[in-house]
Amino acid sequence: MRNDAPLDGSFCVTAQRLGIDSGDAAVLYLDTRHAACTMAGFSAGARVQISAQGRSTTARLNLVDGGILAPGAAGLSELAWRRLGAPAGCELRVQPAPPARSFSLVRSKIYGQDLSVDAASAIVGEIAAGLYSEIEIAAFVTACASRRLEVDEVFALTGAMVEAGTRLEWPVTPVVDKHCVGGLPGNRTTPLVVSIVAACGLTIPKTSSRAITSPAGTADVMETLAPVALDTAQMRRVVEQEGGCIVWGGAVDLSPADDILIRVSRPLDFDGEATMVASVLSKKIAAGATHVLIDIPVGPSAKVRSLADAESLTRLFLAVGGAYGLHVRTVISDGRQPVGRGIGPALEALDALAVLRNDADAPQDLRGRALALAGQLLELGGKADAGAGLAMASATLASGAAWRKFQAICAAQGGMRAPQAGACRFEVLAARSGRVATVDNRQLARVAKLAGAPRDPGAGVLFRAPLERIVSTGEVLYTIVAQSSAALARAIAHASAHPDIVGIVEA
Repeated sequence: MRNDAPLDGSFCVTAQRLGIDSGDAAVLYLDTRHAACTMAGFSAGARVQISAQGRSTTARLNLVDGGILAPGAAGLSELAWRRLGAPAGCELRVQPAPPARSFSLVRSKIYGQDLSVDAASAIVGEIAAGLYSEIEIAAFVTACASRRLEVDEVFALTGAMVEAGTRLEWPVTPVVDKHCVGGLPGNRTTPLVVSIVAACGLTIPKTSSRAITSPAGTADVMETLAPVALDTAQMRRVVEQEGGCIVWGGAVDLSPADDILIRVSRPLDFDGEATMVASVLSKKIAAGATHVLIDIPVGPSAKVRSLADAESLTRLFLAVGGAYGLHVRTVISDGRQPVGRGIGPALEALDALAVLRNDADAPQDLRGRALALAGQLLELGGKADAGAGLAMASATLASGAAWRKFQAICAAQGGMRAPQAGACRFEVLAARSGRVATVDNRQLARVAKLAGAPRDPGAGVLFRAPLERIVSTGEVLYTIVAQSSAALARAIAHASAHPDIVGIVEA
């Protein structure tokens, strides 16, 4: 390590892998006694640019003490390590990260200026490069949420997100895809839809997200069944072999700026329709889709609360998608209650497997929703005539072809495994007899998260009280599932404090 004070603001250290998962933030760990701290003024929280063997990334600087780091070394978080792809012990050059030059354009948006194509490209490009602090990103997210974006602005933002990452191209057409805007616990239709559609001969390279504030993302669920962190070459091989895949989008660098914006905006509870449309379509365009089906659940505790909001969202999806040459279709669905029984990665995976295997006790609401979406996608992709898609999807599932295709996709992605549910359980019982009239999706999801989902894949909730069911006093409404007694206790406490998660009225 060079302990002399850096004259140009840069210094060199050797790379040490610490095995620290810092989430979506790349972090460099430096000893407090390093000359960069004691003499050059580098402080905790500073943004630094790290270079090694021709690759570079931007990271946040964290300071450590007490001999954690080897002499002459700086530590890298797992995300920083992956981005650099550097071997342990190699030399790292560290320097102050350049300022975000485009932030003046964010200020312009705050004060009412339209977001042009050039402005969106500059802002999103620097966000993806790691040059924005979280406060600056929050300012941009707030500006987009507080001042409604026009169609041209959403078009500009979508394109900028695509430009900032990898864009896949496929030698076939059509290339179909689907997306649900979210808000429903347990709504895990993707493994079913991909299997049915691919079994019918359409190409569907599905990239999915991990959970941010929900109990499970599609990538979390799929990871309990097969590897999902495939790189672009591996993803291509799977799609070429099986016609479809279900992989984690973060591993193939599709629209990376969107992942950053989501991470900052979700805790703020800013999820306006403009940024939602840009987020969804940028990833579909980047994944090489030509035909996209969008599921929009509507319900009082779903992400989209009213039919009017769903129709407005549909118009924006169609306008922006059409401007990029996408064939977009939306489906407005029932978002009043969870779909299936399981809420949490392994529990949702078990539901999907039950449907794929045509088990007699498979959740019929999940089966019906998946078939409806698969049927629409078969029609949109030209594989079935108008009105004939549902029958084709149903026959494909019933024949076992979808189940065989799913097993083949899992094998191609690295091998199928069995999801394991947690062993610690607690049953929440009905305090009175009557009819189930309401379900609070958000609070039910909160119970599942407190139980450990998605961090503990086997944790979550088994839901047993769909709307309109007649229940008796003492009947099980839902079961909390955890992998530790401490997590179970936290979830029980929250459920006890919210006794109306399942609302029961006189029958």
